[in-house]
Formats: sequence, C-alpha cells, structure tokens
Amino acid sequence: MTFSELNLNTPLLNALDDLGFAEPTTIQRKVFSVIMSGQDVCGIAQTGTGKTFAYLLPCLRQLKYSKERFPQMLVIVPTRELVVQVVEAVKKLTAYMTLEVAGVYGGVNINPQKEAMENGLDIVVATPGRLYDLVVSGSLRLKAIKKLVIDEMDEMLNLGFRTQLKNILDLLPPKRQNLLFSATITPEVEDLLEEYFNNPVKIEAAPAGTPLENIDQQAYEVPNFYTKVNLLKLLLERDAEMSRVMIFAATRSLADQLFEQLEPAYPGAAGVIHSNKEQNHRFNTVKQFRNGTYRFIIATDIVARGIDISEVTHVINFDLPEVPENYIHRIGRTGRADKNGIAISFITPREKEQQQAIEELMHFAIPVTPLPEDLVISTVLTEDEIPKVHMKTIPVKLPNKGVSGPAFHEKKAKNRKTNQKITHAEKMKQKYGKPKTRAGRKK
Repeated sequence: MTFSELNLNTPLLNALDDLGFAEPTTIQRKVFSVIMSGQDVCGIAQTGTGKTFAYLLPCLRQLKYSKERFPQMLVIVPTRELVVQVVEAVKKLTAYMTLEVAGVYGGVNINPQKEAMENGLDIVVATPGRLYDLVVSGSLRLKAIKKLVIDEMDEMLNLGFRTQLKNILDLLPPKRQNLLFSATITPEVEDLLEEYFNNPVKIEAAPAGTPLENIDQQAYEVPNFYTKVNLLKLLLERDAEMSRVMIFAATRSLADQLFEQLEPAYPGAAGVIHSNKEQNHRFNTVKQFRNGTYRFIIATDIVARGIDISEVTHVINFDLPEVPENYIHRIGRTGRADKNGIAISFITPREKEQQQAIEELMHFAIPVTPLPEDLVISTVLTEDEIPKVHMKTIPVKLPNKGVSGPAFHEKKAKNRKTNQKITHAEKMKQKYGKPKTRAGRKK
C-alpha cells in the first residue's frame, strides 16, 4: 500500500512526496481508517514504527480551518525534546496548509509561550506540567479541543505526570476524540483508558516487548567499566559504518564519566545529553548529532525518548537498563522507518539479571559475540565496582548509671561562711541561749 491509496488530501500527499515517504508503516496503515471514523484509539507501537505520523496524518486530514483562536487539537508528550520533534513533524506535513502550531514545555520563560497562545493556534503540543500552568493562568483555553493525542503514555506516567494528566483531562470538553499511543499498556494506562476514553479500539503494530525484525542484536561479555571503554573505542576505530551512534548509559554520572573518557580521542565528534544539562545544550547536541557534526552522543533513557533521528546506524547499550522495556525503546532508535539497524550491548557479570529479564520479555536470546583478541582487558575498577567489605557491627550496651547531676551538696549550717560581723553579745546568746552580762564590780 502507498500513501496515495489512503484517503489523504492533495496538500498532505504533496508534503509526503517532498519528504520522500511513499509507503505507510504498519501502525500508520492500521490506525488511519479507525481514526478517520472518529472512534477513540489506543495504539500500541514500539519506538521507531512511525507512530507520530500515524496520528498526525488522519488528524490533519480532518482538521478544518477555524476562525476561533483557541486550538482544536492537543498533543501531550512527556519530554521537551519530543515536543520539538512533534512540532517539526506538524510543520513538515502542513507545508501546503494554513495551520498554526506551537510547542510548550517547562524549563524556559513562560511569557513567550503565553503570547503564542493569545495570538491564536490550531494545534498545541505540550508537556503536562507547562500545559497545566498555561491553562490555570488563563492563557490557554481548551474549550475548542476536538482531538486529544497522548503520546508515550507509559513514559509520562513513569515520570510522575499522572496528577497533571488527570487535571487536564477533567478540563477538556466531553465531546472529543481521544487517541493514546504507548509502547506498553500498564495497569495505570488501563485505568486512565477506562475512566476517560469511550470504548477505545486497541491497535497493535507489534506486541509489547517485540523488537523490530530489521535490527541486528549483538552482545559482548566484558568484566568492567574501563574494558567497556576500550571495547567501544576499538569498535569505533575499526568500523567506519558506525557513523551515527547512540550510546546509552545507566545514569547521568556514568554518561558524564564516559564522555570524559571518549572526548579526548574524538574531539568535536562526541556529545552528551541528559536531564541535568541545560535546555539549549540539549537542543544543540541533538541538532549537531542530526546534521552529522557529532559521530555519537551519550544519553540516558529519559532524554532519549524525544530524539527522533532516522539515520542512526548503531545503538550501543554501554549499560543495560534496569527496566526491560527500556531496552526495546533504546534499540528502536536505530532501524527506524523500516530501515536496518544494529544494536550492541556490553554486559558485565553484575548485569546478567537484567540480561535475563530482557531476553524473557523478548522471548529471544541476544547472540554473544567473542571479544576481539587484541582488546585490552582493564584491571582498574571504578569506585562502584570495587567490592565492599561489610563488617558486622556488634552493638555495645553501656551500663545505665541513672540520671546524673552536678557534684554538689548542701553544706551544714555551721560550715557556711558569711561575711556578716557578729558581736560578742550575739555570740554569747547563741552559746547560752540568753543574753549574758558581766557582773558589776564590787566596791
């Protein structure tokens, strides 16, 4: 099937031709007619299957010009990077249409975003927190919303946006079409579907946990961090096809640590991106990776959700993720739009449990590749890798001496010293109990 066989209008078909897209992906083909029918939809699709266009194409096909300055379509996504990605996708598809779109997210000045809302919009793409701030301030009115899209729903709930989502859903007009897209359907997602959606049609591009068939998965078993660094340098040095590589680290500190190891060997060709980096740094890093300035970027799971680059040649799992589903999201960054990709994982002995959980989820054992013979096996350990000696602490019970006070006691009256002058008569009175007088002299 080609896009021309779908019920798309000429402006959208012309835009797709300009972008070089001829055939819809599985999820795009499956959801198109259902969304066009006006039914609520729950789309289950892995990263890289083209779900952004899957909901944008039918929605833009049905969106009509309105004199109202309030938006007709609302797209809610979990990260700032994903806001930018969706806004860019809308602009590309509406190159031959007259529609206004704006993206809003936190971490930047809210005033320019308020001005954009007041100028009139057709489509708003937003993260939940900033969206709620704009609605509460009165800058954004949701009364004209006809289509609601919640993208990456599972990740939004993982990031703790449940309360903001429920508040926003309560403010939307009841007569609307709801579209939800998620890689996994968790019990929390099911609860929101039941409460706010109207008998949604569930459409799966691939069952949850199913990796894309066009991704070649490999694994290397390595002993420690610095051996991983040596192996990564060796692969980058020998494989010229590793021209656009995404490297996943488990934490922000590990991402920074790995960048410090690699940047001297590849000056100006390496980038690092995580939630501790400033917004401009994050956008610039993605931009330089997209235009080929950076050969590779090091990222954490949360930020990587919003990076949509179709030409990623390799994904390197420098560390395996704690959550098995995140492995699927990671490797889905390569092999996008039905292209082939390669995913390589470095696995230490302490990551074996994570490997087992990932393989159980996929029902697939990741093939292990022998280490290169000239790989330098490092004996240096990071602080986290050094075995900890846990000494048993035996509590010592001290004797209870009771309540102690200052070393002081009252003196006896006779031992009390005062500076008062006592006369002889008073002394005699104290001694004999009565005044004692001298006898008169006989004459």
